[in-house]
Amino acid sequence: MKADRLLKALEEMGIDTITGVPDSTLKQFCDGLQNYQGNLKHYVPVNEGAAVGLAIGSYLADGKPACVYMQNSGIGNTVNPIASLANRDVYGVPILFIVGWRGEPGVKDEPQHVFQGKITCELFDVLTIPYSVIDKETTWEEMEEILEKAAEVLANGDQYAIIVKKGTFDKDVPFTWENGNELNREEALAAILKDTQKDDLIVSTTGRISRELYEQSNSIYGNHDNIFMTVGGMGHASMIAFGLAKKRTDRRVICVDGDGAALMHLGALAFIASQAPENYLHIIINNQAHESVGAMPTGCQKTDFSQLAKDAGYTWTRQVKNLDQLHDALRETVLKRGPVMIEVLVSLDSRADLGRPKESAKENKEAFMKDVEICRNAKNREEDH
Repeated sequence: MKADRLLKALEEMGIDTITGVPDSTLKQFCDGLQNYQGNLKHYVPVNEGAAVGLAIGSYLADGKPACVYMQNSGIGNTVNPIASLANRDVYGVPILFIVGWRGEPGVKDEPQHVFQGKITCELFDVLTIPYSVIDKETTWEEMEEILEKAAEVLANGDQYAIIVKKGTFDKDVPFTWENGNELNREEALAAILKDTQKDDLIVSTTGRISRELYEQSNSIYGNHDNIFMTVGGMGHASMIAFGLAKKRTDRRVICVDGDGAALMHLGALAFIASQAPENYLHIIINNQAHESVGAMPTGCQKTDFSQLAKDAGYTWTRQVKNLDQLHDALRETVLKRGPVMIEVLVSLDSRADLGRPKESAKENKEAFMKDVEICRNAKNREEDH
């Protein structure tokens, strides 16, 4: 199915606003959206719940329903505004959802998507949102029937979802965009590993950051036991690191975050600053894009995270653009009481042959907790002597 054809059909339904967070299953759709020459207004907000809020506001302005697209992992972020605002028992705001189906039962996928994939359809059942599932075998005639059904539902002030299986959309002209930064992310991550201590605890965000840290740590140290890879739960790595830091005050905790992830739950910056964990180093790798799902710009490219963190109350912040600046900043953090932040501006470059962890998520968790326990026992022995 051609994304362009579907987008034209959405316009014909009276939809003029489309908003969402990009998804790899919807990559061809997102490429088509970025290249679309029609009249759709397109926004990429910080999370899927915010997209629902935007859709509600758009509807209030002129009575036209909006379209919200997302990966199924983002359904959780939408539940509150759907259930407490858009639902027919509250305001009755029509919204068309287009949802990429990661973790579809019977289709091999990454561990963070397996359970979400199992319950995707059931979640829409619970939300009383009717839905249709489309795949590469769906004909345009069938798609037209689905859109007609959706239009009837929207006309009644309700929501409708189209759940999209992998490979549904035809390949489109890839959307390309450059941020102008020169530092390669993987080189920056290797430098972070080399310029910090092996007994530091690292919590890394979902996506390529965790995958690259995994490979780099194995290459440098022969293991990755001090890294907790937050392979799902986009935007929550910083709070996982905070919870760790508050209980393990004897070790420095480093959160290696992404700009898209940090934007998704930006209030964490204010909370971390107010709680003032002295052993907390927050590193945001900023390429101004959702790079692992097609490199669509975040919609917040002008955001200066180092300034935001400073304004929130972090004790010290730096923005760096090259390896020398990164090295100097990492060396300086050793002398600072946290929470401190380094924002690292990186390019969109990444290896096509980047691997994935060989161990399961549970195995990596257990290895990490074992590393924490070994160091805690060693610390206790030192104190006893």
